[in-house]
Order: sequence, then structure tokens, then C-alpha cells
Amino acid sequence: MSAPATPPAVDLASVADRFLRPGTLQLGAPPPLSVYVHLPWCLKKCPYCDFNSHELRAPGGAGASAPEARYLDALRADLEASLPLVWGRSVQTVFIGGGTPSLFAPESIERLLSDIRSLLPLAPGAEVTLEANPGTFERERFRAYRGAGVTRLSIGVQSFSDDKLRALGRVHDRAQALAAVEEAAQAFDTFNLDLIYALPGQTPAELDEDLATALAFAPPHLSLYHLTLEPNTAFARRPPVLPDEDTSAEMLDRLVELTATAGLQRYEVSAYARPGHRCAHNLNYWQFGDYLGLGAGAHGKLSFPHRVLRTVKWREPARYMDEALTGRAASQQDEVGRQALAFEFMLNALRLRDGFELALFTDRTGLPPSAIAAPLEQALARGLLARDDGGPAGPRVRPTARGFDFLSDLQALFL
Repeated sequence: MSAPATPPAVDLASVADRFLRPGTLQLGAPPPLSVYVHLPWCLKKCPYCDFNSHELRAPGGAGASAPEARYLDALRADLEASLPLVWGRSVQTVFIGGGTPSLFAPESIERLLSDIRSLLPLAPGAEVTLEANPGTFERERFRAYRGAGVTRLSIGVQSFSDDKLRALGRVHDRAQALAAVEEAAQAFDTFNLDLIYALPGQTPAELDEDLATALAFAPPHLSLYHLTLEPNTAFARRPPVLPDEDTSAEMLDRLVELTATAGLQRYEVSAYARPGHRCAHNLNYWQFGDYLGLGAGAHGKLSFPHRVLRTVKWREPARYMDEALTGRAASQQDEVGRQALAFEFMLNALRLRDGFELALFTDRTGLPPSAIAAPLEQALARGLLARDDGGPAGPRVRPTARGFDFLSDLQALFL
């Protein structure tokens, strides 16, 4: 095998000149930095999925394998070319998502994490999450990921019902889901289960059964998502019959009630955790922290003293590999405008039950509190937000129960 192409040298002075030059924003200290790595292949594209995922295909319809070695070469080249943007910063969390990252061998994941560690300092005890699909589950495979450096597994169960799994186009069945969760519980101190509710034809009783099965494993973390029909998906083209709004609302009320009884706190709109098991990586997103996106179609957000940068990598895997191996992984690098900054911060922070301190808004956006003062007062007057002026770090705002129930309306005030 020939050696991977070496990315051209990056002119650090030109990077500093472009992104460190003076500007009108005055940001605080750099926020925590995370790394997101996208592994884009799946065994099969689910009809509800709008992520950048690509089925593994081979000529004649036979099974195929992801080009792991070349893709890992591209990821390392992508990271090397990105280093000037994060120079001197340590990484708090790593999240390996997809696609189906568990299609990659444990040895490949170990190589990926070794490359990241060799180029960026990881904070002591850094959280390292890997998404896994029960359809790729093999006994001892999860333990091998733990040995490779993964500290947290996120399993895309979606449902424990064979009928509902078929309706969702999943490649696994109930038995595989149960085996995968059992193994994860034995191999990891913390793990997450993804479940989807308001599925085609699902009744509240069926949801109760799904949740009871999940809770029987005493999961440290649950992510519970309402099925939505996203544009450009098979479900959008051929919509299934879903529970009506009243039934969906009843389902959500049951989820909140049963998870609380089981000792899981709803700390974000779709996230429930036991004490000490909140997802640090996702919390960094919701608190408008920074993240370096690596891989096909990966997005990133990076802060500088006077501006915030959004990056996007080439979406199609073959082109991404070609471009990354020549040092051009990014298809877009754009500064976020002042108005967009305020909305993006609120879009994320309002998802948190505990809300945010107003000082954090200024630190992370470089904007004064007056930039959101008018919609903030509207939200308070409509009972969608509550304000606490007595915190040690200054005033804090948080969604009320009504604000959580009508989150889209609350977020829209800040458009």
C-alpha cells in the first residue's frame, strides 16, 4: 500500500491574519473544545434518516466493506490541516458518530483515537463516545472498543419491538438489541440508549413496554426522540401513519413520568440521565462550546477573540477522502454574523432545563445582553422563561414547563 499523500504545509501566519484580526465582537476566553468525527457508512439507509450516511454497496449487490484504512488516512490529514485553528487548546470530549461507527473494527477506532491523541492534547478523563448499531453487534466487540479508548457507548436501539423495527427499516431485531444492551451494560460504566417514540401505529401501551424494557437495564442515560418526517427522506416521500398530536403529547408525558420514577432526570429536551452521567459532549454543543468537525460532511464551530467560524467538510465520502488527503478537507469556512450568533446560541441553550447564565451569552457570542433583551422580555411575559437574579455568576434564565412544552415557539422569539 502506498503511503498517504502528505497535506501541504499550512501557513500559520495567514491563518492568524485571517481569523485573529480585530473585529467588532468581544468574546471571552475560548470555550471548551470538543472533537466530532463522522464515519459515514451504514449497512442500510433508514427511511427516516436525514444524516450524511451512505449504504455500503458492492458491484452486483453483494456486501461491501468501508475503506477504513484510506478513510483513517484522510481523517488524520483533515486534523493536521485543522491544527492552526485550534492551536494550544486541549480537547474535553470526542464523539464518533455516523453513519454506523461500529462498522469500523476496534483496531481502526484505536488507530483513530491514537492519531487524535498524538496531534491534540486530550484532557485527563476526556469523555470518548462511540455510536453503535445492534445490527453490527458481536460478542466481545464492545469490550474491544473499551480497550481501544472509548469510554461511553451510545446504542441506536430505537425500539425493542420487532414490528416497529421493521417499520423503521432497522437492520437489527429485538433479540440483537437486547444482547447489545446487555453487553454494553457489562462493558461500560456509562452508556446511552436511543429510543424513538410516536412510531408508525404505536400505541401508548406499546411505548410503555419499550420504555420498561429499556429501564430494566438501569441505563445511565436515555435519549428519547419524537419521530419526525424530515425532508429528503424515504418517509417524507411516502409518509407513514403516525400517532396524532394528542397521543404524542400523552406519550411524552408518560416518558417524563416513568423516567423520573426510575431516577433519570430530564436535563435537556430529549436527554435523560442519572446523576454524574450527563453527556459532556452534547452539553458542550448546547452551551455553545466549540467543536472541531472531522470527516465527510462534518460541521464545526470555532471561536476566536473577535469572531466565530463555522466549517463544513466535503459531504460525499469519496470526494472527502480525495480532498482531505491533499489538505483541502473543508468545503466551507464562514464567519457567523452577529444576528445569527444570538439566534444560534439561544437555539441551543434553551434546550437545557437549567437554562443559562446571561454572562455565558456574552462570553460565547461576544454580544451584549441587550442583543436579546427584547425577545427575552417577551418570553418572560408569556411565561415561557423564568429568571433568577440571585446566582453566584449573575442572572440566569431557564425555560418554564410551558417553555419546554412549546420550545419551538420560545426559540422563534429570538429569530
